[in-house]
Amino acid sequence: MKLYNFTLAPNGRRVKIFLKYKNKEIPEQEINVRDGEQFNEPFKSMNPFNCVPFLHLDDGTVISESISICRYLEEEHFPDPNLFGSTPQMRAYIDMWNRRLELDGYSPLGNAIRNKSSFFVNRVLAGTRNDIKQMPEIVERGIQMIELLFQRIDQHLEKNKFICGEQFTIADITGYSIFKSCELLKFEIPKNVKFGHGNIFKLKNGVNLVGCYHPSPRNVNTGRINEKMMTQLFQKVKRLD
Repeated sequence: MKLYNFTLAPNGRRVKIFLKYKNKEIPEQEINVRDGEQFNEPFKSMNPFNCVPFLHLDDGTVISESISICRYLEEEHFPDPNLFGSTPQMRAYIDMWNRRLELDGYSPLGNAIRNKSSFFVNRVLAGTRNDIKQMPEIVERGIQMIELLFQRIDQHLEKNKFICGEQFTIADITGYSIFKSCELLKFEIPKNVKFGHGNIFKLKNGVNLVGCYHPSPRNVNTGRINEKMMTQLFQKVKRLD
């Protein structure tokens, strides 16, 4: 099997984090969606939706959608550590939260980005080239929906270690992907904000910006970030009002 991906995209990032947490690697090929490579052969024939990521199995089956890919990989190849739940109740609970994050975060975020960035002119609908016009109203509504979601998540995490309780799950990966992708909307950040791991800056609207080094292989291998630093950061964020 082989994964076709664009790591910088939110859904591509979700699969990469899933594999990283599992400490697993699979054959992978990057598709440059910025140049529209997904519309070219052989990718167009492999996945008519013209989206990434997608997983091409040895028997020719193609699985697209990041959550479907992750679910297949966990059930068929990499069961541990479990991210989708080991009991019917836990699977349903994780699915509930992941679905809520997608409806209230992923969907409005994606629509906001596609209606704001000039890169998506004539590409408002994922996997297509069309004449659908960008609408600023969708951007503003998306931002408001995401802000409301973050407020709810903040309240929820006051009583829970992770989204679904004591266990790190696919829902936490989805939540992180939403948060990370918000930078694509280019929220206005004051110039006097100085980055530092764990530094906190409060915006005028009451939102707290918390600096964090990305847990990339380079940062981990060089010691810039480690598990203890990440744990301390999460604890610090949970104590914020």
